[in-house]
Amino acid sequence: MFVKPFGHMCTKKPTPNLTRSGVNGFTLIELMIVVAVIAILAAIAVPSYNDYIRRGQVAEAFGELASYRSKMEQYYQDNRNYGSAAACANDPTANSWNGFAATDHFTFGCQTGTATGDTTQQSFTITATGSSGQAVGHVYTINELGKRTTTKFKGSTVSAQCWLVKSASC
Repeated sequence: MFVKPFGHMCTKKPTPNLTRSGVNGFTLIELMIVVAVIAILAAIAVPSYNDYIRRGQVAEAFGELASYRSKMEQYYQDNRNYGSAAACANDPTANSWNGFAATDHFTFGCQTGTATGDTTQQSFTITATGSSGQAVGHVYTINELGKRTTTKFKGSTVSAQCWLVKSASC
């Protein structure tokens, strides 16, 4: 009769199942990693998206400011003034165009005056003020000389001699 050595017994001991076969779902660690990745992406993407939307909305102000300035120059050619009593183009001949186009994100105003240091030369300033969306907190102006300024950008007071779009410097 043959006897097998002690370490090689015929019967196998059951080994514990160390694999996840048959188990569905995610571990808490896996879930936390996914949440952290989404949070990091959102922290980068949301401000970039808002900035992208804002740049699109301020473009409507630039178009309307330039258009109205052109109309004011034509009015000056026809009437030899920009208007009177602090009102821009208030002659009845300007009624067909005197007003601003309806925009979704800005309100506009125009004011006449005299040029700085010269009481005989008329001037005007057209202002676009952000009123909704990402445009709130932006104020842009243009005057009779074509001088573009930004007085508010992203809610902060600035004094830039250009129309700011991306950053707080020209």
